Amino acid sequence: MSRSPRPCPPQPRAKRQLFRRLHMSTISIIGAGGMATAVAGRIAKAGHTVEVASRDASKAQSLADQLGAGATIGTYGAALGGDIVILAVPYTSAASVVADYGDALDGKVIIDITNPVAPDLSGLVSPPGSSGAQEIAKGLPAGAHVVKAFNTIFGHVLAKGERLDAFIAADDAEAKARISTFLESLGLRPFDVGGLQMAQTLEALGLMMIGLAKNGAGTWDFALNVDLG
Repeated sequence: MSRSPRPCPPQPRAKRQLFRRLHMSTISIIGAGGMATAVAGRIAKAGHTVEVASRDASKAQSLADQLGAGATIGTYGAALGGDIVILAVPYTSAASVVADYGDALDGKVIIDITNPVAPDLSGLVSPPGSSGAQEIAKGLPAGAHVVKAFNTIFGHVLAKGERLDAFIAADDAEAKARISTFLESLGLRPFDVGGLQMAQTLEALGLMMIGLAKNGAGTWDFALNVDLG
């Protein structure tokens, strides 16, 4: 049986241009909790400039001080310096955060890292047939593009700096290509799983990983890996 041809990766020149563009711009992070800290640390170590914004300005300042490397503080709810914005807040807060920023997110690529998991871990709290990422997208300006990423990687594992597989889902091809290149710059191996509707599957996978950590694996110190054979 013949195999379907794999999608052609970006050409070297195009990838170099994307890398240069990324390093010339700021990566903004909304949030200052544990996952925000892990993601921001990886970004700073990769040589990007990080802008931190949080409802709690003292936490944002503390994270920026911890990062060093020219990290800056953004005013919560105001325009952000980065074209890539990482939404690193609990899912229950995501809608209100998006509303607080409003049109300031227009034209941005928004990375949604949330897992809409019920407090008792009995399932997902996103509406049937939808996902947290799709619900977040509904509140964004028309010019913003959501990419689901990072939700299948535990923060402390990400912080180790090892090469990990990162799954992404998005509808906009250009946004997806840009985030793939961004993830590669962090030493991650991006895997495109399809359109934003696939965020439902990625969020279910995030829940499964939590269940595995608490039960069969007995540890949170693991990551998913794709074996291409």
